[in-house]
Amino acid sequence: MERYFANESHEDLRRQVRDFAEREVRPRIPEMEASRTASHPLSRLIARQGWIGATIDRAYGGMGAGHLAKTIIIEELARVSGAMGAMVQASQLGVAKIIHFGNDLQKRTWLPPIAAGDVLPTIAVTEPQSGGHVLGMESTAVRDGDGYLLNGRKVFVGNSHVGDLHGVVVRTGPGSKGLSAFLVESDRPGFSLAEQMPAMGLHGFSFGELRFDNCWVPAANRLGEEGQGLAVAYSSSILYGRANLAAVSLGIHQAVYDETRAFCLERERYGAPLGELNNIKMKLGLMHHRLMTARLTAYHAVHLLGQGLPCDAELMNAKYLNYESAVDSARDAMNIHAAAGLFTDRPVERFLRDAQHIYAPAGTSDVQLLRLGEVALGTAKGQWSERLAHLVRTAPPEYREAERLATAGHAM
Repeated sequence: MERYFANESHEDLRRQVRDFAEREVRPRIPEMEASRTASHPLSRLIARQGWIGATIDRAYGGMGAGHLAKTIIIEELARVSGAMGAMVQASQLGVAKIIHFGNDLQKRTWLPPIAAGDVLPTIAVTEPQSGGHVLGMESTAVRDGDGYLLNGRKVFVGNSHVGDLHGVVVRTGPGSKGLSAFLVESDRPGFSLAEQMPAMGLHGFSFGELRFDNCWVPAANRLGEEGQGLAVAYSSSILYGRANLAAVSLGIHQAVYDETRAFCLERERYGAPLGELNNIKMKLGLMHHRLMTARLTAYHAVHLLGQGLPCDAELMNAKYLNYESAVDSARDAMNIHAAAGLFTDRPVERFLRDAQHIYAPAGTSDVQLLRLGEVALGTAKGQWSERLAHLVRTAPPEYREAERLATAGHAM
């Protein structure tokens, strides 16, 4: 199925990331699970592989490999560690805002060090009181000379405690046109981090709180014009966030399936492998079905995105289906493992904990269904994938061949 969308270059990339993840990431999982804090060294090591630059143009030192390549990178890391898959997906959200809204100087300044792994970017939108309701945010930026003073708090920021460059959306005026976005370096006076709180899963990843107390940033750090903050927040979430989170879910889902299949082959009941029992075989078959469908949905959505075609609905569907399928399969895996799944000598309980974290970011499952309902009724408010189509077609010729072949296949 993946061969329908992926070519040899994609599969070479998959093998490269998988080998790295097995060699460098898997041995560090016990330490990350025990500490339950951000893994700075591993985050930096992964960034230095150049994978944060998957969608950054080669002119800025990036891979220019496109959205399917980005999906494969996240998927293969998440297959070993959901936390490290989440780290890469959150960094690439930070990339999106600069690609879409950065001026020439901002792109020349920030994209090369991000692509090289020297800078980890984030995007910060959610606030304690307003949650995911972007227009309810209260953090502010007030003009001060040739810059702005930022005040407020941002929560649930992916890569909060390892990030170097935070893309922050705040209020510069009233209403939907009163939001603006700024690049804030982590060493600026007035910027600070709240203590990282231990979470249910994704141990090794940070999604914590940023604080701004009269944090001055120059006007040159503003992304786009005043009033474009809503566009920065929505486009990054829709075009990158939903696809990236689908990829994290997909990697966790693959790990759930692999672990459960191995358990069914090695564990015996009544003198035969557990998988020979029909009720177990059907559960494993259902997991296999979900995984195949989830991968097809995710790859199809990012294929359309890479082509510059309208695909907001497909991205919503990919995020919804991949999260729900991964959690359903993780629950079935826990049932198959029974009491054995409750102990940390097997990873299945970690998979379930990690998968739960994918529910809220870039819109809960309810939000995805609500937006898909609007598409069905013809009341959706345009498509970001159409508005920014010219900025998402980044793949070089060897990756585009896969897109050409897939498009030809659709036409047959």
